[in-house]
Amino acid sequence: MIINTRFRSSLVFLFDLAAVLLAWTGAFLIRFNFDWLPGFEQTIWLGLIPLLVAQLFACQWAGLYRGMWRFASLLDLQRVLKAVLVSTFVLLLMALFSQPYLHIPRSLVVLYPILLFLIMSGGRVAWRMWKEYCLYDKVGGQGKPVVIAGAGTAGAMLLRELQRTSEWNVVALVDDDPAKQGLELSGCRVEGSTRDISKVLKLYEAKHIILAMPSARAPVLRRISEEATKAGALLFTIPALDELMAGRVAINVMRPVKIEDLLGRQPVRIDTDNVMAMLEGKTVLVTGAGGSIGSELCRQLVRFDPDKVVLLEANEFALYMIEQWFRDEAADVTIIPLAGDVRDAERMEEIFAVWRPQVVFHAAAYKHVPLMEVGNAWQAVRNNVFGTLVVADSARSHGVKRFVMISTDKAVNPTNVMGATKRMAEMVCEALHCQGQGTLFHVVRFGNVLGSTGSVVPKFQAQIARGGPVTVTHPEINRYFMSIPEAAQLVLQAAAMGMGGEIFVLDMGEPVKIVDLARNMIRLSGYSEDEIQIRFTGLRPGEKLYEELLADTEETVKTLHEKLRIARSRLVPDDFLAYVQAWQANKQVVGDAQVRAQLKRWIPEYTPMKQ
Repeated sequence: MIINTRFRSSLVFLFDLAAVLLAWTGAFLIRFNFDWLPGFEQTIWLGLIPLLVAQLFACQWAGLYRGMWRFASLLDLQRVLKAVLVSTFVLLLMALFSQPYLHIPRSLVVLYPILLFLIMSGGRVAWRMWKEYCLYDKVGGQGKPVVIAGAGTAGAMLLRELQRTSEWNVVALVDDDPAKQGLELSGCRVEGSTRDISKVLKLYEAKHIILAMPSARAPVLRRISEEATKAGALLFTIPALDELMAGRVAINVMRPVKIEDLLGRQPVRIDTDNVMAMLEGKTVLVTGAGGSIGSELCRQLVRFDPDKVVLLEANEFALYMIEQWFRDEAADVTIIPLAGDVRDAERMEEIFAVWRPQVVFHAAAYKHVPLMEVGNAWQAVRNNVFGTLVVADSARSHGVKRFVMISTDKAVNPTNVMGATKRMAEMVCEALHCQGQGTLFHVVRFGNVLGSTGSVVPKFQAQIARGGPVTVTHPEINRYFMSIPEAAQLVLQAAAMGMGGEIFVLDMGEPVKIVDLARNMIRLSGYSEDEIQIRFTGLRPGEKLYEELLADTEETVKTLHEKLRIARSRLVPDDFLAYVQAWQANKQVVGDAQVRAQLKRWIPEYTPMKQ
């Protein structure tokens, strides 16, 4: 390898010296109209010596032998220009101070550097063109025809990469910038705007379109998705532009467009230093560690260097899955996988006494509204309310610094048992914080997370895979959505900035109609609504048409983070905690109606829906 490198460098070195000879003699020939005039032989041969010496040092100084000709670029041309300028300076000195020994025509000071630059740069460009032809010309025109949406930086990078593969054949581009339409990019024509996608796909008989628009807004993406569906084409996208520029991913790492892309959630930026200060070197306990939010919290914790992560989970398989993720992806992080139920006070005392966590994220809860509404109301109270009380009591008695409870938008003006029990769990945390004793209690409230277990997105995916129909409860029902990683990051941010006793509300953006979500998912799967129908089934027990993030009696306060606000709810009654503890001591099963009555007593805004 070293011998080959030295041999190539020697060839390049000889080429650059030959370029001096050709440029020097060529300049004389051009000066005298290709008539060789006698008397200039001495000037040519003696003048060549200082120019060759200058070329030797100039090329080394400019770094010309660090670049590979196969990838000759503008940087290499800049290096050539530096070397040529040095040679030109030497020639200028010769022309001024070599009289009467050398007779150098003044025009050579212009002709020589031009010829030298053309020969040196032209040789490099010609070599790259030859190598590109040998390597990639055979794949040109092969592969599946594809249209690229976006003729900007990302589109240009993607086009160059795809032209070097046999898998894809880029036939056209589209872009919404009128100044680019009708022009060509690397030989491919920009045929029109994104509104013309279906026409362009049909014209070129393409069945694939790749989004190269990392900064495009969600409405634009949805429109492109609709156009692609009309033409029966599959839609792909590329990584974000900052990831491409940073070199973390390759431009040709494409993936199908996901529903998260069409919702237009912007990337979350958190105060990494603050979160690091909270978690670095600490023992962190996550309850419900195998659930959707709990497992993502665990994954996000890894980058903040905790001393240990205690994984508490009641579901054995879920605990196994998150444990295996750590074994495969974060083997250097010490984990303690523990099976246990948050309602089991003895088990919680044992865990806190043995492992002494300093930060607790309480994500364990029953969350499915219809399931908890009929026949399971008492279990929802036991798990969501009493479970929170048990874990929070143990945390407080063992000196935990921060206790963060994961709540939901369904706790606001609840119409179902699940939402009411989560509101009651929030009140437990507020009441415990008011009692002091050192532990800071925080509540983080947000809406639906895309792709969580049992949520609407996996359900729709399964229904589409079966050929439909996709079932939606009501044409007007809407929900707030965010991605699981976004929710987990904002939970960490809220915990790091909280002073204790707050209910943090995450900025969920605009609510999304579930029927629109269903339509988008059908389109992304490559079907039309004629092929996969949508069926309305009616609202389920306890289900709202619209979710709220704030109650009527609450006001919000801005925080330093643009996606976090603090809700100030009414004060928790002094006797509330004693009542919950007494209710917890009850060993008899309580019926659904009685549970609703007790929830209504402490949560006046709770309005149970008629069963």
